[in-house]
Amino acid sequence: MKVSILEEHGYSSAMLGISLSYNSEGDMKAVADKLVKRGGSHAKFLESIAVWLDITAPRYFWQQWSAYRIGTSAQSESTMHTLLKRPLTGKDFADHVTCDMVDLMNELIADNDLESAKANLPESFLQRRIICTNYMAIKRMIRQRGTHKLAEWHVFIRSIFNQCEYPEFLEETE
Repeated sequence: MKVSILEEHGYSSAMLGISLSYNSEGDMKAVADKLVKRGGSHAKFLESIAVWLDITAPRYFWQQWSAYRIGTSAQSESTMHTLLKRPLTGKDFADHVTCDMVDLMNELIADNDLESAKANLPESFLQRRIICTNYMAIKRMIRQRGTHKLAEWHVFIRSIFNQCEYPEFLEETE
């Protein structure tokens, strides 16, 4: 699994929005830190900080990701449009797949049989997506998936914290 932050935008506008409530044009970072700790609607400015992600993950991860479609949009390597474009190799999967499975998939690809190829495609097939989301949605994912059994969620969370501009806004508060 690979997770890269492509861009982050909106911090200045989010701070301007906070300043409206506090009738101040000063540095709102300290106020933002307090609002994040209060959580919920107090931290709604997090919705204004947009993040574009480039994620390559297995299909079983994307099934769980779909729970977070609020506040996100995605463009992907759709299997409908890409699955039949080239033969597959073991590197196209997150976990080891048998040579027999790869051979079967490549036979279906060679036969241009999209329906059967999709029906037999292992869940460990890697799919790349470009995601547009925001800090609020990411914070929700971290809170809800931080102790998840699936290792990919831990990779995702660690990658976000290692790359984002404002990790303090994403940390879990009590």
